[in-house]
Amino acid sequence: MEYNIRKYLILALCLCVSTSIFSQSKKNTNQIDDRAYWVNQLYKMSAPILRNMSKGELKKNMVVEYSPTWDGRNKDVAYMEAFGRLIAGIAPWLNLPDDNTPEGKQRKQMHEWALQSYANAVDPNNPDYLLWTGSNQVLVDAAYIANSFIRAPKTLWEPLDQVTKERYIKEFKSLRKIRPAYNNWLLFRAMIEAFFVSINEEYDGYVLDVAIRKINEWYLGDGWYADGPEYSLDYYNGYVMHPMYVEIIEVMENKKIYSPVKFELALRRMQRYNQLIERLISPEASFPAVGRSMTYRMGAFQALSLSAWKYGLPKTMTNGQVRNALTTIMKRMFTNEDNYNKEGYLQLGFVGHQPNLADYYTNAGSLYITSLVFLPLGLPANHEFWTSPAEEWTSRKAWSGQPFLKDYHESIKQ
Repeated sequence: MEYNIRKYLILALCLCVSTSIFSQSKKNTNQIDDRAYWVNQLYKMSAPILRNMSKGELKKNMVVEYSPTWDGRNKDVAYMEAFGRLIAGIAPWLNLPDDNTPEGKQRKQMHEWALQSYANAVDPNNPDYLLWTGSNQVLVDAAYIANSFIRAPKTLWEPLDQVTKERYIKEFKSLRKIRPAYNNWLLFRAMIEAFFVSINEEYDGYVLDVAIRKINEWYLGDGWYADGPEYSLDYYNGYVMHPMYVEIIEVMENKKIYSPVKFELALRRMQRYNQLIERLISPEASFPAVGRSMTYRMGAFQALSLSAWKYGLPKTMTNGQVRNALTTIMKRMFTNEDNYNKEGYLQLGFVGHQPNLADYYTNAGSLYITSLVFLPLGLPANHEFWTSPAEEWTSRKAWSGQPFLKDYHESIKQ
């Protein structure tokens, strides 16, 4: 009798351990599934652009949709926009070392396509030679290309042949004649000069100084910049202002070049913005459809993704919380099959196909700025951003009656 009881106790203990291991395994699988989902979304978005461009067939095959209120600028800006914005978003992922995992094989293929696409973009004899003149818009997307080199220099810049490198330097310098608009565009000029700083090329220090001082003058407080002299409620703090400002100043400080605003201050402001943008994610994993450029979709969260990848998140939030929030938004947004056309290219819209939301400057190439949410894929799969248990984000806790952190105004003027 005593033997049977002991035997049943041992069996019960084994069952408990087994159940615990299964539960933990299931939890780990869910976390792995998050990364796999991100990778598959990024590959789906990127492959039609880079596969075709690597063969010099992007202009031939890309189905480009233009805003119903298109302002008549050269339509070839679409290809520069698609490549520049996409490559800035996937650069950290391409910077990871090769491996034999399914993800690693996808990444290796994408890296090969990207390097050939870079070369084709500046080769005047290639069908996919990008539009480098004839439209001020090219300054914007040249800056995103420069940003991609800053984000992954050893993987994306250094492997290029000398002729291609010289062509980029020449094309970038030719854009100095463009007068930037008096708003976030100052950062596009500055980003290209910061790239020159990063490769020890001659740079225009006045452009860097003016951009940094002017953006600083437009700081409103509590993590928000105005995009020019007048504030507008939109997501340009995420699309451009915070990420480019922080990365430009970081390059300067790394090269021991004076900056009128310190990196630490710019980063603290961005982290405060990240605290607020995270709280704008609703309990249902949506975010307000406000302001211009709504069709840029999840590019609104670039600053949060940049911190997750490169600088660490604010102390008020966890990796599991941010990963879960962004993954849930991504699934809610991209479950709608009308985000893409039948050829696999993004269509105008916020969630699905909504062309009337497009601004006068928006085309299908513009939409690839949504790839900037994928920056955390530059972290290895064993990083805590990917391995931490999923947690609920702030508004979901708040609206379900759970304890959550109270928010406070933060003065970050200097």
